[in-house]
Amino acid sequence: MIEEPREEFRIGIGTDIHRLVEGRKLMLGGIAVPYSMGLTGHSDGDVVLHAVVDAVLGAAALGDIGTFFPDTDPKWKDADSRQFLLAAKEMLEARHWEVVNVDLTIHAEQPRLEQFKGQMKRVIAGLLGIDFNAVNVKAKTNEGFGEIGEGEAIAATAVALLRKKTRRI
Repeated sequence: MIEEPREEFRIGIGTDIHRLVEGRKLMLGGIAVPYSMGLTGHSDGDVVLHAVVDAVLGAAALGDIGTFFPDTDPKWKDADSRQFLLAAKEMLEARHWEVVNVDLTIHAEQPRLEQFKGQMKRVIAGLLGIDFNAVNVKAKTNEGFGEIGEGEAIAATAVALLRKKTRRI
């Protein structure tokens, strides 16, 4: 009896948080969001893309963003976080994984992000080479609680589902 190859799926989760500061551009989900402050970080501080990178790397059991893009390496100083997601996608492809979908939540008291969610979805889907409708972006406030609620930080949480590409014989 010939056994059919079984599809393999894996899920990963990623989180990130950065403090808001004056004098930096606010990058979220690969786009510049108009705001009076931006996020600290060795790179551009894009917590959304950092969380997605960690989610896809985690699902493939490849470690985390700091493993490949350490904040101790001057090469990544002020780097565009889209580079990180493209590199993570290449790592997945080299191991025959593909992203099925990404679901993410951005935690920010300000700025309001409703009008930017579609652009973020488009960027993330494009970088991962997946359908626009396979990416979901939610924005939540912290109702005034903690560093996020007090407008001092922005955080993101992402979940990614991967599927092992099956080889056809």
